[in-house]
Amino acid sequence: MNKDFWSGRKVFVTGHTGFKGSWLSLWLQHCGADLTGYALSPPTDPNLFEAGSVGKGMHSILDDVRDPERLAAAIATARPEVVFHLAAQPLVRESYANPVETYGTNVMGTVHLLDAARKTDSIRSVVIVTSDKCYENHEWIWGYRERDPMGGHDPYSSSKGCSELVTDGFRRSFFSEPESPAIASARAGNVIGGGDWARDRLIPDILSYIAEGKSVPIRNPAAVRPWQHVLEPLNGYLMLAEALFREGQDAAEAWNFGPDDDNCRPVAWLTDELIRRWGGTATWDRDDGNHPHEAVFLKLDSSKSRQRLGWTPKLSIEVTLDWIVDWHKQFSEGADAREMTLANIEDFAGIVQ
Repeated sequence: MNKDFWSGRKVFVTGHTGFKGSWLSLWLQHCGADLTGYALSPPTDPNLFEAGSVGKGMHSILDDVRDPERLAAAIATARPEVVFHLAAQPLVRESYANPVETYGTNVMGTVHLLDAARKTDSIRSVVIVTSDKCYENHEWIWGYRERDPMGGHDPYSSSKGCSELVTDGFRRSFFSEPESPAIASARAGNVIGGGDWARDRLIPDILSYIAEGKSVPIRNPAAVRPWQHVLEPLNGYLMLAEALFREGQDAAEAWNFGPDDDNCRPVAWLTDELIRRWGGTATWDRDDGNHPHEAVFLKLDSSKSRQRLGWTPKLSIEVTLDWIVDWHKQFSEGADAREMTLANIEDFAGIVQ
């Protein structure tokens, strides 16, 4: 991504109080963007938004994407040039407990965002962030390409597939003219990093048990996940937004931002590595309780992003885990979350360059 492109640029981010949204907001602040965020209050305590004082460098609006009038009013007032839509119910297991909320946020939230965007003449590019789980998963070894069918076994996954279909439908119906805002969707793998305290998410759960010296219960130790540091896909989203701004409809498509094959590792391996890096006496055991369905393997093919955008993942899984453990150890010792996160951003930018 080009830091100079973002200096003074008016940007609107939904979901800025979440894990990925907080990282993206801090990166955009670091680049000097004129930033407005729109989201519900942070979903956990602690959370990166508050611990990292993310709100102090932007205009933060705490509201719901399921309210179309208030969302449209916020966008109309901010008059952004670039929009990132990250607001979502992001957890598979939560989607089983609250399917209506999941579909309302992930599907209708996207509808409301795109409907507001088509009525705001300042907007040049929109990036709709979905998930690798939007694909109909056949549990095969090959990576999914952007043209593969949408699907999803659980409410979360299918809601993300629906969000992709909504985005494509709006793009064809309302954003197909050369002068229209350019609309793209972005799909990433299992995003991890410092400052994630989400409930029922693997890394936060593991670190919580490790810090307490307890045995970590693991539901699916043999499941292989495409792990990637949060800055990897965020770099892709930023590069994609720039491409939409420059190229317009030529870049208005779906894009994958997945990790290298070396970063696709079993849950058991990841747990062992986190325990080793943290130190202490923690262990893990298989949790054989009755759990809802979760995918065993899903991988993205990111060839298009590599070839057309010049995006490539930079951090190995080993470096990624080092950064996560260092971040959380320092935080537990009283370090400033904002400074640590910005330091990771600067280190990553140096690697990319």
